[in-house]
Amino acid sequence: MFLELIATIFAGLGAAGVAMALNKFTGGRLPRWIAPVAAGAAMLGVTIWSEMTWAERITDGLPSGVVVAQEVSETAFYRPWTYIWPQTTRLVAVDVVTAKRNEAAPETRLVDLYLFGRWKPTSRVPQLIDCTTGQRADVTDATLANPRAAGWRAIDETSELNTLVCEA
Repeated sequence: MFLELIATIFAGLGAAGVAMALNKFTGGRLPRWIAPVAAGAAMLGVTIWSEMTWAERITDGLPSGVVVAQEVSETAFYRPWTYIWPQTTRLVAVDVVTAKRNEAAPETRLVDLYLFGRWKPTSRVPQLIDCTTGQRADVTDATLANPRAAGWRAIDETSELNTLVCEA
């Protein structure tokens, strides 16, 4: 967040500098308001770029074996461009390489889910995935001892979690 703020400030300063240099080279023929408008436009552009490419940059930085299973996009009235291109604000990634099978329940997998949120810390959540029913459960000592007694919930239909974990 801090680095994005610094990048936005420097984009504004750079655009204002370019506008002032253009004004100097044209002999002062450009209007006086060109530098602040250029700075504001550059800062707005960098902010929009940063918001809209966040998910792509996170996805590109994932290690091999960690795959995005679900993206959550949102629109907002104060960001009118999100009605054309919805902004991805949350990601769910699964570590398919370290998925573990239980010999006693071969249809069940133990995986690590990584939850990414814009302006939120990343969290790792261990989950049990039942490949036959398409359900998941939070991992606790009780669920590890008896997976059948876990509080199973259906996996979201838009998520590729079941496919990624069970076919890997």
